[in-house]
Amino acid sequence: MDELLKLLKKNALETPENLSKMLDIPIDEVKTRIAEYEKSGIIRGYRAVVNHDQLDIRQVTAVIEVKVTPEREGGFNHIADRISKFDEVESLYLMSGTFDLLLFVSGRDLKDVAFFVAEKLATIPGVLSTATHFMLRTYKDHGVMMEPEEGYERLKVSP
Repeated sequence: MDELLKLLKKNALETPENLSKMLDIPIDEVKTRIAEYEKSGIIRGYRAVVNHDQLDIRQVTAVIEVKVTPEREGGFNHIADRISKFDEVESLYLMSGTFDLLLFVSGRDLKDVAFFVAEKLATIPGVLSTATHFMLRTYKDHGVMMEPEEGYERLKVSP
């Protein structure tokens, strides 16, 4: 990944002027490259990293491992495309290992997520099994610490 993308990934609100200074390239080149990244689909969007634990909302997030039977001519793509269309699904990844797909799902409460798994996800042809893990607390999200860092203290060694 080039340096401009790294800086934008770290802080998408950084101004083209500051990016130009940090990279020691003309501001017009920064603007042109950003526009090209957006047009080509390399940059798919911009978002804020939000600490949901500090908001007064009812929301549960779950990580769901899904084992599927790949299709003969579409592999995992067709079933992943179908699953990704559900509003509850925030992220979806093809994985290596003991399961095939990894989903990040949100709902108002445990019942919402359970309904999604039982009535929507598990009923899709080709879905063999699921394992649902509920997120209890977020310590770090997209490289951002959710709590202010306190002074580093080394763990005490006890006999």
